[in-house]
Amino acid sequence: MTDFDPGLYTDLAWRGLVSDCTHHAELIARLSTASLTLYCGFDPTADSLHVGSLVPLLALRRFQLAGHRPIALAGGATGMIGDPSGKSKERNLLDSDALAHNIRSVSAQLARFLDFTPGSNAAMVLNNHDWLGRFSFLEFLRDVGKAFTVNAMIAKESVRQRMEDRDVGISYTEFSYMLLQAYDFFHLRSEHGCVLQIGGSDQWGNITAGTDFIRRRGLEDAFGLTLPLITNSDGTKFGKTEAGAVWLDSNRTSVYRFYQFWIRVDDRDVVRYLKYFTFLPRVEIERLEAAHQAKPEGREAHIALAQAVTDLVHGEVARREAEAASAVLFGGDPSALSAKALEEIVGEIPAFDIPAERWSEGIHPVDLLVMAGLSASKGQARKDVEGGGVYVNNQPISRDKPTVAVDLTALLHDRYLLVRKGKRNYAVGHLKAALS
Repeated sequence: MTDFDPGLYTDLAWRGLVSDCTHHAELIARLSTASLTLYCGFDPTADSLHVGSLVPLLALRRFQLAGHRPIALAGGATGMIGDPSGKSKERNLLDSDALAHNIRSVSAQLARFLDFTPGSNAAMVLNNHDWLGRFSFLEFLRDVGKAFTVNAMIAKESVRQRMEDRDVGISYTEFSYMLLQAYDFFHLRSEHGCVLQIGGSDQWGNITAGTDFIRRRGLEDAFGLTLPLITNSDGTKFGKTEAGAVWLDSNRTSVYRFYQFWIRVDDRDVVRYLKYFTFLPRVEIERLEAAHQAKPEGREAHIALAQAVTDLVHGEVARREAEAASAVLFGGDPSALSAKALEEIVGEIPAFDIPAERWSEGIHPVDLLVMAGLSASKGQARKDVEGGGVYVNNQPISRDKPTVAVDLTALLHDRYLLVRKGKRNYAVGHLKAALS
């Protein structure tokens, strides 16, 4: 059992994790005096969560560590509808098989963050299809729809924005989403004693619809708390890279790329993200903030951020491999990497094929430079080798022995060869065909 921490709200506010909340004074008093049950919904639109899901997911973890009981609600029913909040167009609807697969996958990810060990504040994963799927259309209109006015629903920001866009608009399907989410909160309040719903600030309209519905049904204590939507200081969308979304599943986003995402955050964002995405204590974050302001080129805050978040999502062992892979691109020893770690950096640098037949007598460094595209011609390649600064697997080619061929023993994991010219010009060779 986790000890109850009355200082949770103060910590959330210091970290900038409180965007808005209903019945502010009542909620603070409740959080300061007793444990409670809360929930956050996750629409299973993919078979993995992404870094944009981390703020609410880690908020559930913060609540559990403070002695509260978290419920992660998978939208097996609402996922069939699609939430219009924060969306500029209607989402493609998923069938039941795809949703079931996604829910299984996401549920497995949740176990990395929440503690499901039996106890008074053990986490739960529930699927709203278990109760919403039992309603007939007429029953839902009579029992739930009757409690809402169209006037109030249209006044919600998420609905109004879509209605004002004449090219897209909003379908009745998505318009009804608010009622489904409101009923979710009521069901969890009635069946599990859940009194708090958390979510992104774009969920404010849906959350307040739920608290109003619960109070209308005679259950007084129902609260909502929203978390900030994350935006980068440079105006780009958080969690997006040139390769696409940054996923929590290492099969979608490698641990190396995940680690690099955090290492590369804008200097203006790093302290804010330390507060949002890590469990480092206030005194340590303030120390890192001071170090960052005094010497930003030292990257201490960035390293702390990347280490902490990667440890949370993928574990320390995987994080250390990602760090080792990163070090290779700064002159580290690639032979020390596992095959998986090496493969993660292969996609980050230019690649070239090495035909198997070229290995019969080894490959001259001059030929390697040309094959790798690091020298424009053999003449230039000879000058580069004789001038020093040419490396194979980060080992220098001796200027005294520039004609020594690179042989099969240089292959990393029987497949790769790392070629470098100067400090940062890399290329990786792939063995094109299996050797007989």
